[in-house]
Amino acid sequence: MSYQLKPKTPAGKIFVNATESLTESLRDRAQAADQSSTVAATSFDNLKAAGINGAFVPEDCGGFGLRSIHDWIVGMSRLGRGDGSVALATNMHLAVSRGLSSGRAAAQSSGNDTLAKALEAQLEQIVTGNMTICATATEPGTDNLHPLTQATPVNDGWRIDGLKLFVTGSPIASHIAMNLRVKGRDEKPDSISSVMMPMTTKGIEPQNDWNAMGMKGSGSQSIRFNNVVVPKTAVNPIGPWGYWNTGMLMNRNLANLPLLGVFLGIAEHAYELAIEAALVTKKEGKPRQADLPGIQHMIAEIEITLASTQSIVGRMGEITDDFLEEFQQKKIPIERAHELLKDHQSMKWVVNRNAIEIVNRAMDIVGGSGFMDNNPLSRLYRDVRAGPFMQPYSPTEARDYIGKVALGIYPSK
Repeated sequence: MSYQLKPKTPAGKIFVNATESLTESLRDRAQAADQSSTVAATSFDNLKAAGINGAFVPEDCGGFGLRSIHDWIVGMSRLGRGDGSVALATNMHLAVSRGLSSGRAAAQSSGNDTLAKALEAQLEQIVTGNMTICATATEPGTDNLHPLTQATPVNDGWRIDGLKLFVTGSPIASHIAMNLRVKGRDEKPDSISSVMMPMTTKGIEPQNDWNAMGMKGSGSQSIRFNNVVVPKTAVNPIGPWGYWNTGMLMNRNLANLPLLGVFLGIAEHAYELAIEAALVTKKEGKPRQADLPGIQHMIAEIEITLASTQSIVGRMGEITDDFLEEFQQKKIPIERAHELLKDHQSMKWVVNRNAIEIVNRAMDIVGGSGFMDNNPLSRLYRDVRAGPFMQPYSPTEARDYIGKVALGIYPSK
């Protein structure tokens, strides 16, 4: 795979090497997790031991000190080659831990030593393996800008009530991060806030209801929040409820963009399986599939499709790193944040469609054996279909958003 993505920074090389070291062991456990719809806990333990959970933790706190979004995507593609379910859950954790690292740096710059030390303590817990974070912004019947899970002020803090879906990685997580609706008071509008709290907090009720077509080992169950009380400092404002703001746009960009690396990795693994199947020597002197012109043409089609997919993924990673460098010391205009999300969504459209097509063609090459549950291609065929559902945006919504922003019509909600 001559277009294969490679890390560009020293910390990225450490991160990607760590993910590559686990590919085979992740594959070994993925099949059993898939067939039982359970989380492969040992795989997550191995990620902790390899230091992957602390990738974004600064070096002075014991982590890799990763900063490059491009290299984050590369690492996720390697985990996707091993086990898409584990990769999805890991991406959620890394997205939140990156935010904690950024918050600590901002607190240090502003001289807020109390906040910096509190965040530093959390980062050190991540490195030791005592903190693993799941995250969710999904609820039934609504979208990311309109969360219905509500935080209500009480004497000793906030009471949280509601239901979240697709809480990926929650069975093995120690903490959960999510968005909330806070009702306005005294004629003030409703707002969106965020919260992170221990999974052991009273009133957090995992529903143990994950039973899906694919990503069966991701533990993406629903969680109900029933009279959950947290301190006042635990809930942090993001912006107006129902409206885009720069913070929300950048959160969706940076948290969700590396997920596309997972689906690229799934496609890359499917291609490996197709090549292996084509090169198998047949009995009784029959030609290998690799010697048949039809198979050669299908392999060429996969090669071309994969090369274009790897190219757009790598370029989007570079664009995002350049964007963050440009605005390292400046406020990001909301229009520029929309434009970055527009580019992200164009890439998402291509990756989702191409990854599905690559796995589909690999299934044609492998033949009937790939249809059996004991063949890993069966899992990849189901897992790759999860890509288009990842928000933002679904295929039914993406073109509307991309077209508007390309025309300079920036959605407010």
